Amino acid sequence: MATTSRSLADDIRGRSDAELIDLVLARPDLARPAPADLTGLAARAGTRASVQRAVEALDRGHLQVLEAVVVAGDGADRSVLLQLLGTDDTKTVETIVQDLWRSALLWRGADGDHVVRTVPEVLGAAVAGLGVPMRELRPSSPPEHADPDRIRATIAEAPDDSRAMLERMTWGPAFGVLPTAAPGRTTARWLLEHHLLVPVSTDRVAMPREVGLVLRGGRLHRVAELTPPDIEAHAVSLVDAAAGGAASECLTHVDELAAAWGADPPRVLRAGGLSVRDLRITQMALDLDPEHTAFVVELAYAAGLVADDGEVVPVWAPTSEIDEWSSSEAGHRWAALALAWLASTRAPHLVGRRSTGTGPANALGPDVQWPAIRAIRREVLRELASLEPNRAPAPASLRERLAWRRPNRTAAVLDEAVEAVLREGEWLGVTGRGALSEAGRALVAPLVPAGRGDGGGGVGVANTSNGKRAARRRGDGGSGVAAGITSTEQPAVTVETVAAAMSAHLPSPVDHILVQADLTAVAPGPLVGGLGSFMRLAADVESRGGATVYRFTPESVRRALDAGWTAADFIETVRRSSRTTLPQPLEYLVSDVARKHGQTRIGGAAAYIRSDDEAVLDTMLASRDLAPLRLRRLAPTVLVSSADPRVLVDLLRDNGFAPVHEGQDGTVVHAETPRRRAGSRRRGPGPMVSPVDRPYTQSLVDGLRAAEATADQRRVEDETRPGPRIQAMDPVVTLSLLRDAVADRHGVWIGYSDGHGATSRHLIHPQKVEGGRVRATDESGHEKSFSVHRITGATLEG
Repeated sequence: MATTSRSLADDIRGRSDAELIDLVLARPDLARPAPADLTGLAARAGTRASVQRAVEALDRGHLQVLEAVVVAGDGADRSVLLQLLGTDDTKTVETIVQDLWRSALLWRGADGDHVVRTVPEVLGAAVAGLGVPMRELRPSSPPEHADPDRIRATIAEAPDDSRAMLERMTWGPAFGVLPTAAPGRTTARWLLEHHLLVPVSTDRVAMPREVGLVLRGGRLHRVAELTPPDIEAHAVSLVDAAAGGAASECLTHVDELAAAWGADPPRVLRAGGLSVRDLRITQMALDLDPEHTAFVVELAYAAGLVADDGEVVPVWAPTSEIDEWSSSEAGHRWAALALAWLASTRAPHLVGRRSTGTGPANALGPDVQWPAIRAIRREVLRELASLEPNRAPAPASLRERLAWRRPNRTAAVLDEAVEAVLREGEWLGVTGRGALSEAGRALVAPLVPAGRGDGGGGVGVANTSNGKRAARRRGDGGSGVAAGITSTEQPAVTVETVAAAMSAHLPSPVDHILVQADLTAVAPGPLVGGLGSFMRLAADVESRGGATVYRFTPESVRRALDAGWTAADFIETVRRSSRTTLPQPLEYLVSDVARKHGQTRIGGAAAYIRSDDEAVLDTMLASRDLAPLRLRRLAPTVLVSSADPRVLVDLLRDNGFAPVHEGQDGTVVHAETPRRRAGSRRRGPGPMVSPVDRPYTQSLVDGLRAAEATADQRRVEDETRPGPRIQAMDPVVTLSLLRDAVADRHGVWIGYSDGHGATSRHLIHPQKVEGGRVRATDESGHEKSFSVHRITGATLEG
């Protein structure tokens, strides 16, 4: 690295290939799109947007050191940093400073470290809660007003009430409102007269940075937190068993969701999403609490198993992928859900919360989209993976650790998100009893070696031999800087790897049930496909857990008969599947329902009702609840109505009758469960984006080196020509160079295009860059204004 760098651009040009690769891997946004040369890379690294992404990804230790470098000033000695941080851990501070340099938040000149120009802008005026320096608050103030010894002596002479006011402002904020009462005015007046506070408006005052540092004893923070806090954890047992049970239940919930929405798909709201009413209906069908139901719905959506069908009247329906997914082995089915959850940018815990609109956020709606949840989800799983197997963290210590990792996030929002991730991990089976399961470790294994940042790295879903869907999901795109340099290169995790880790712990499917005399049947595990479909049709779920309890009811038996099952087939299927003797009450129930089933038949003429039992028809005619049907007797055994046959069937069943639908030829029309399907959400391959990994970065650096060599060769050739050569450059590079010239008060040669397209050269001394224009003095000393979009290129004078 060059030791005589004059700017960030010089510093970056002097770095080795390995250091440039580390920089791009730490801040992958610098590679998109690929810069033309190293000067362009440096200009992009100094832009506010890129610096802000990098600063927001810093952990508390790196952020504290960066703030200390800003307060200490350019070229400050390490001892000044140690004093500001209140620590003597030189090794840790040096390591963090090296990380900040490696990520181009600092650059090194002959006199020491310098912060990138936009870093103070991103941190804001109140760095670490301190105010701005005295020279900025009051430029006319003499230097002795900022002298620490003088400030310390003045504070020692301050009255008690004035000292109390200073103490309230010591740790921030450094701005205050003047009291309205006379005593408060007197206290503030003493501080203003002795230059410990500076007025910034008629009723507001500010504490200069120098005063704040003296009050803090020369330290920036109460406590230096350069290393992460430890996570308190306790041992738990049966982690994988608990995770396997939860995973099996999750698969069942998704199956039931697909069956319910395939038969009766809910409408899509005009603004997108699922209505509160439909979510409640789904909740009742799945027998879950609202938060768990929202999670299952969002999980199925993230995995591409349900979607908006795109019709004129759109509904939420299972996609064509649900059929392939349902026929897959249980481990593969779970792996698809887990990978989708890990890569999803949707936050199910926001469902029902007050959104930015007029009402609560709806499931599957736009207000549930929150990209930050993906980074939080991965950070939580990384911390769980850092613990020993079968160790569950104390939630409070985990939240404290993650707050250290992400100090720029609001504590309440972060705590809520962490709690949601832990809860969803238990529901999905990624964790069991609070500890990361074996399958969970396989899921997050590619994230762990990548360092502590969430960076731009993501989880790659590799293509598999059975032709399953493959995708590479990129990360949040944020800087990978979190605890030093973070590599964004991560190996792909395959569906097979995750599926194999979970398959061993999933309950084995069973092909039998245990029918009991109280009309219940116990499934001692997840049922095989055909038996499971039959039980969902012929019985109602009464309770879930390690075993599922079903109950046979007249309604459930009728549901099976409506679907085409005969009483004999029904009883034979139950007898064949049961390990216990078929109880007589069940046979009586099925026979009784079957005897009544179809006694009354309905057809359309508009619609007719016929029955051999005239008493049944008499009861219908006498019923007030059936009056809207306007039934009329045509014959002793025949009634007619203008209502649709399906309406007749539903209304008669609601009133205790058991009719069946009769076709035009007199045969019974069996009610098959509809199978509504939405088109696949992924109608074609998405845009192919290469990951910012080590091979890509190596190729990028090679190209930057080649471009730099070409530029050097041109500069050598131009030395023989009179005057400087001004080459065309990226506008971002031009703006960066002009701003540096303003800060350094340096002259700049620019190429300027006039209204006719002719380009001329000007030597200017920039004074200000704002609003797309440069205010500068030219060679004759006259002040002029230049439009930035007309500047074709620039180079420093001399």
